[in-house]
Amino acid sequence: MKTNKLFLGYMSVILLTLVACKKSEQFYKDELFGIKLTGYNGSGETLVTKLGDVTFPDGISPNARFEQNNAYLFKSTENKIKLSVTEQVSGKLVLEKELNKEEGSAKLNFLYLDGKIGPMPDKPAVEKDKISLVYMFQPTVTNYTEPVDFVIGKYYVTPQVFEELGRLKNVKPYEFSTPVSIPTFNGGRQDYNGVMTSVSFHVRIYKAGTNIPYVDGTSFTWNVLNSNAPKPASSTASSKLYIFSESPMGNVMRFSTRLEL
Repeated sequence: MKTNKLFLGYMSVILLTLVACKKSEQFYKDELFGIKLTGYNGSGETLVTKLGDVTFPDGISPNARFEQNNAYLFKSTENKIKLSVTEQVSGKLVLEKELNKEEGSAKLNFLYLDGKIGPMPDKPAVEKDKISLVYMFQPTVTNYTEPVDFVIGKYYVTPQVFEELGRLKNVKPYEFSTPVSIPTFNGGRQDYNGVMTSVSFHVRIYKAGTNIPYVDGTSFTWNVLNSNAPKPASSTASSKLYIFSESPMGNVMRFSTRLEL
């Protein structure tokens, strides 16, 4: 009996030791950490990504959309590491973030433009018979600071009728709007209440909550035909993101596209 009790005691100790070792091995094992960087580098500089002292092999090209997928092997004694993005030539710090092992992975999506970093929204998926639009408006000439409405619709030239199809409300300058979708439609010459007229796709910029062009009260005028925010073809389903700025011609307000995706 004593021998059996001793044997059982030894076996219990061995089993407890094995369980403890297994738990310890699970707790201290190395862990692979996935890192995904997406967005748009709107600068003329190549960007370099580093994890601690390790540099990612591929740089982020200038004036291009990017997607980088990398991984880091956290050692058993590590809990966090610093991610940094810098300009290759100047060394200027663009982005810095501490990554924690317990999070399992990291995804960072950003826009780098005019020396500043900001969020980069994802475009909606293309839907059948739909046009989806996302805008960022940069009033670089008027320095307009109030929110605006983007009013999207059809313009019937001969009767001078504007039919609103969608509206993005209270969009702040230098910030991305939420997406808006409208149905596709055919332009060109059409019948409107018995009158043949040209139909065109218009995106107007009004003072928020009104139908008043945002340039009202400035030295610039809004031209019904030529003062239009950028837009795709009206007859084809698409999903577009635009960053655009003011580019007046004389006193008529016009716009130029900085980025179209």
